[in-house]
Amino acid sequence: MSIRHDHDFATTHIVALPMDNALITAMAGVFGSLVGGSSTVAATWVTQRTLGKRDLVRVEIRKREALYGQFISECSRRVVDSFERTLEKPETLVPLYELLNRIRLGASDAVLHAAERALLVITEQYFGPNLSLEEVREKIRDGRAVDPLRGFAEACRAELKGVRAAL
Repeated sequence: MSIRHDHDFATTHIVALPMDNALITAMAGVFGSLVGGSSTVAATWVTQRTLGKRDLVRVEIRKREALYGQFISECSRRVVDSFERTLEKPETLVPLYELLNRIRLGASDAVLHAAERALLVITEQYFGPNLSLEEVREKIRDGRAVDPLRGFAEACRAELKGVRAAL
């Protein structure tokens, strides 16, 4: 049974209207199905969206690891080369600048700054005096040899650790 209020300026009358029990049961069933179905759809949507984001982050981590690894490999070769010779052909540095600009597209400011610093150190060594094997050994032994890629590697590590933590 349902109650209806008829409002009038002077009096309020309450009129009882009969409700069909079958109608109430049917409506409860329909609303229950709607709520149950909606919650299933919502849960599936949230799950898929979360999994999709995680997959994208994992792909991004792999891409960055590969790019940063390429930069480290190429720079390492150039560091050794810069000890033994001066820069005879500017195109020797093209692969480094190509990788640096790819890093610039998506890396954090800390990683970019460290990559630029490493490239500057390598370039300066090319324009410095060549070192004999004994001079390189002495620098390493005395602790004067500075790894130009250490700051870059540490910045990459911190960035990737932060991205992984977001998973």
